[in-house]
This record gives sequence, structure tokens and C-alpha cells, in this order.
Amino acid sequence: MPIGLVFVTMLAIVTLTDFEQRIIPNKVLIAGAVLCIAIAAPTDPGSLPERAIAAAAAGGVFFLVALAYPAGMGLGDVKLAAAMGLFLGSAVAPAILIGLLIGSLVGVTLLARHGAKARKMAIPFGPFLALGGVVALLVGNQLIDLYLG
Repeated sequence: MPIGLVFVTMLAIVTLTDFEQRIIPNKVLIAGAVLCIAIAAPTDPGSLPERAIAAAAAGGVFFLVALAYPAGMGLGDVKLAAAMGLFLGSAVAPAILIGLLIGSLVGVTLLARHGAKARKMAIPFGPFLALGGVVALLVGNQLIDLYLG
């Protein structure tokens, strides 16, 4: 599955860069998106509308969150969510939910351990989204089927 390989490679780069530099590089997201479309267009052209809708929905929701609370989320996370929608299609929903859940658990753990000081800690959110993305790549559609069934 070439799209999955490109996706996991993109997520690995994003995770390492976000941990080290607290940024999600546009060049990596753009290259990933272009490769995703280049692979999907000839191999699965019927999936392109779903992928585009998922990218717009995930990126749009995260953009609204970033507008509402700009200190809490950067635009790199918004673009990452959109790229994940392009790669995963409808499976982006469980990816984002898993990322939010794991990120929240880490945040609560830091609050319990450090108290009010934890509120000043900058925690990159990209790695949590990336972890959710890998889980969704492997079992995202099954999670959706389980939920709907």
C-alpha cells in the first residue's frame, strides 16, 4: 500500500520535527499531499471526492479551533489534520479522536504531576495526531464500522 507508506513517512518526519522544533513543516505536508493525490488518482480515482471532503472537514474544524484558541493550537496542526483527511478519507475521524484522547491524557497527567505549572508547558500536538493517524491507517475503517454497526 504505497499511500500508507508515504503517510507513515510523512507522520514520522512531522513527529520528530514537532518534538524538536515545535513546528510542522509545510514542505513535508505539501509533498505528502501531492504524493497522495499522485498515487490515488490512477489507482483509486473514485476515492478522490471522499478524500477531498475529509481533508476540508478535518482542516476546517481544526481551523475553527485555532481561531477560537490561537495560543492552544498552531496552524501546522490545522494543515496536518487536512493532510490526514486526504490520506485517510473518512477514517480521519477516529484518527483525530484518538489523537485528542491521547493528547488529553498526557495533559491531565502533566496537570496532576506539575499542578498549575503544567499550564505553561508547550506540548506539541502533532505527535498525538500522528499516532491517531497510524492507528486509523491500520484499523480506522473497522472502528467506523464497529461504531456504526
